[in-house]
Amino acid sequence: MTVTDAIGRIAQIQATIAQLDGVGTTAPASTATAATTSNTTSADFASALAGALGSAGVGSTGSTGTVTGADVVADAKKYLGVPYVFGGTSSSGLDCSGLVQRVYKDLGIDLPRLVSGQGKMGTEVPSLAQAQPGDLIVTNGGEHIVIYAGNGKVIHAPSEGRNVSLVDNWMKDSDIVTIRRIVPQATAAPAGTSASALSAALAGMSGVSGLSGLSGLSGLSGLSGLSGLSSSGGTSSASSQADMLRAMFASLLQGGSQ
Repeated sequence: MTVTDAIGRIAQIQATIAQLDGVGTTAPASTATAATTSNTTSADFASALAGALGSAGVGSTGSTGTVTGADVVADAKKYLGVPYVFGGTSSSGLDCSGLVQRVYKDLGIDLPRLVSGQGKMGTEVPSLAQAQPGDLIVTNGGEHIVIYAGNGKVIHAPSEGRNVSLVDNWMKDSDIVTIRRIVPQATAAPAGTSASALSAALAGMSGVSGLSGLSGLSGLSGLSGLSGLSSSGGTSSASSQADMLRAMFASLLQGGSQ
């Protein structure tokens, strides 16, 4: 497993904590006190991890981090109306691959400058029917690239004399060279996240190379600290589960083991 994979797992667990917090907003005062005592925020944990790994952390250049396809589409819409300029890479003028590079750069992800390179990034999506917002579609025999915006729409910088536009998709699968998914789609952690699922996510980090600086990651395979997690959806239970996860993270950061 790579460091990027580990960061992705951590982001999933942080999303679970955030979801449990949402369920547990009406937790009793004693639970709230415990949450304050053991609170380790996502930002704190990401920062500590970055320090241990010597990296820029979640969402940094070259990592998809917490960026989703919806973020890609939202950023691309900022450039609607920008004139097409061959070789352009800024808000004063963009060509098709310049738009793609600019949007992903805004979100902290470096992509190659040309369509030929962009069309090899990420993972391939088998068909247009499976395309999701933020996916890149290479067409015109590999000469043009667009951003899929969802609902049968695409955003692209079309040609000289025209502007960056949000338009109906005109392509069929036979017109497409490749569809590439650069970032994951947003997924919400279910309220009843089980102990086994969280155990698997954390245990999978135990073999990550380059994590020797986090001595607390040793011995994760047991994860006895998760034995108290349940799949019940009550507010008190949800809050206590979030507290337990925070306490585990705090222990990891201090060099302890779970």
